[in-house]
Amino acid sequence: MTVPPGNAEWRPSPHDVASLTDRLVAHVIGEVAQCDIPSGTPMVSRIVAITRVSLEIAQGMSQGRDVAHELGELAMIAAELACDSVPIDLVLRGFHDGVQIVVGHLFDQHQDCPRDAVIEGFRIAMAVNDQLCTTVAHAYIGEHSAATHGQDAERTLTSALLAGQWTPALSRKRGVRVADTYSVLAVAWRASPDVGIALNCLLDLRKALTRHTEGQGSARLSLEGGTVLIPTEAVAESELDSLLEALAGAAEVELVAVVVAASAADVASAAKTAHEMLDVVDRLECAPGLYRFGQFALEYQLSRPGLGLSQLGELLAPLDRYPELRKTLRVHIANNLSRAQTARIMNIHTNTVDYRIRRIARLTGLNPARASDLWQLRSAMVARDCREGN
Repeated sequence: MTVPPGNAEWRPSPHDVASLTDRLVAHVIGEVAQCDIPSGTPMVSRIVAITRVSLEIAQGMSQGRDVAHELGELAMIAAELACDSVPIDLVLRGFHDGVQIVVGHLFDQHQDCPRDAVIEGFRIAMAVNDQLCTTVAHAYIGEHSAATHGQDAERTLTSALLAGQWTPALSRKRGVRVADTYSVLAVAWRASPDVGIALNCLLDLRKALTRHTEGQGSARLSLEGGTVLIPTEAVAESELDSLLEALAGAAEVELVAVVVAASAADVASAAKTAHEMLDVVDRLECAPGLYRFGQFALEYQLSRPGLGLSQLGELLAPLDRYPELRKTLRVHIANNLSRAQTARIMNIHTNTVDYRIRRIARLTGLNPARASDLWQLRSAMVARDCREGN
């Protein structure tokens, strides 16, 4: 939605947007301090994000620009606020107060505006306020609609399991049965969907998870990915690959995930390990799909801090001046040394692949074609990536 551009005096400048953000954030945080917000929620970052995006939307609408992308981002933040149990009336009141502050700011800057400009300014302010409130309300309610039929209790229990705060008393209080063991999946989008459609992707994924696990699966997800908990009695370990494919198909995104089995008491530590393993899988640029701990146990151990990690990474030091060789090595290993696939992905000839592999062997003294050397190169790549990423 856009607002036809009116009097230029009423268009907030980028400087206005930046200067107003701190003022609005301080105001809303003051309101939050008076509410009963669950401890541990990332409230400040959420407030800063929603304030920034709202001001960008106001600026864009006042200038007649299309703000569909920003509205999608706003909807995503609103859904996250719903997950954090932030009262919706607090969010909406923040918009109303924000409009008052912005209008007051404009009056202070343009006290001599003609009557028509004042009317136009109020019209724009009301249109912006209406768009913000409508977008947030729809996203917030849409997120909460997934909490019907007892899923709100499931969400609370999921949060407790992931925080290591689950107790039998909490389970009895919420009326939700806790499974003995879980498949804990760390999940990430291989290519993040455009923020304008990300909310729909998440909703579709949640619906598919409920359908394929008969309501027993639960998740904490965001635009980057998240954690999925599935009772092993609901979905057998051998069926998890098909489940991930079904979730990816429903959300129309490519998913990469790592699964770790754990008892209910160990879900929190298993989730931490799964996400650390997922980081290793992501650094190796593995294909979308589901990976088990055993597949990358060595690479995971190599990623742990220590003197050996630093020394192992030095095996690739001769390639530091040749980024195209490092990239070729990474792609080639990820594709199980397939010359054709490496050439296709890098958009080069297979002969070029062969030439680069020979150069890598000369520079490092390690030939990817030899099993023993391949092990060292792969390990060095993991070590170097982890060192540079920290």
